[in-house]
Amino acid sequence: MRSRLPDQVAEALLAPLVDQHCHGVRRDDLVRSAFETLITESGAPAPPGTTHFDSPLGLAVRRWCAPLLDLEPHAPPAVYLARRAELGAEEANRRLLRAAGVVAFLMDGGGDGDLLSPAETGRLGGAAADEVVRLERVEEEVAAEGLVSLDYLDRLQREVEERASRCVGLSSVVAYRYGLDFEAGRPSRGAVLAAAGRRLADPKRPLGDPVLLRHLLWLAADVARERALPIQFPCGDGGARPSAPHRGDPARMAGFIRALLPLSVPVILLDCYPYHRQAARLAAAFPHVYAGEARPAALTESLELAPFHKLLFGSGGAGVAETIYLGALNHRRALGRLLAERLAEDEWSAADAVRVAQMIGSGNARRIYRL
Repeated sequence: MRSRLPDQVAEALLAPLVDQHCHGVRRDDLVRSAFETLITESGAPAPPGTTHFDSPLGLAVRRWCAPLLDLEPHAPPAVYLARRAELGAEEANRRLLRAAGVVAFLMDGGGDGDLLSPAETGRLGGAAADEVVRLERVEEEVAAEGLVSLDYLDRLQREVEERASRCVGLSSVVAYRYGLDFEAGRPSRGAVLAAAGRRLADPKRPLGDPVLLRHLLWLAADVARERALPIQFPCGDGGARPSAPHRGDPARMAGFIRALLPLSVPVILLDCYPYHRQAARLAAAFPHVYAGEARPAALTESLELAPFHKLLFGSGGAGVAETIYLGALNHRRALGRLLAERLAEDEWSAADAVRVAQMIGSGNARRIYRL
């Protein structure tokens, strides 16, 4: 990277990042079968006679993560996992998280069970760490308390307000629970009460009622306005129910996004691939919309459409620390290639390239999340 870029541009790329979208990683030692399920989106074991190491992520782990564990690049899977076990989960996590070069981890969720909490992630990664509160998780915890409808709605509001006082942002997976083709306006009080009654008749099921989801989103929007918090919306096709209509295209959210405009609540569209161009266009069209994309190819195309002050880095890492490290590495490599091309064509100056790298890597996130 340094041989192709001016020193000041290479230094900007290597500067500490704000990882505005990551999840907890496992704190326990992992056997091979458990590790492999964490390096695939399916979360399922590989078919008999195959391995999830035979994938882009599996090869990247062996190439780029192996040296961080004192192994040669391309170490065989068995050797890699044996060394990981020899070091222990804490030391392996410490090396990988610190190598990511992250100054702040903004984590979806507060850590649960075998997952590192934000405080533990920050300690091992040598960085600050804060929580982004998942709205649907809050609702499901409240629903499980067995309240009647009115008490449930009051309790939900208080809980969202209280959680918001201790976090840097809110997030919703409405795209994965229902889809993005939902009505934009606030639901009526009567409709919400009726939906609450239906919800509390079976409180253990995941939240999927469109009326309650809209109510939760507008409740979050009001709280976010009061506390100057952004709201994240993971989109794309990953994890969505196959039956959810138009589940991944963020353009389907345009009505809701437009309705939020008077509130000036920042909306961050995450992981929108293969709809990243639509997300970039929304970021260009609306002053309160931003885009974060972990895939390097999507980042390159997003830079063709969105203002540079509207794009944010996020590793999307989850499950194992390797995914957070590789997210940061791939971001720097992809952005470095793009900057080198712009400089070689004399489209940008070195100062422009430095500024773009700084904005996307940390500056935009510091401003939006008020870090």
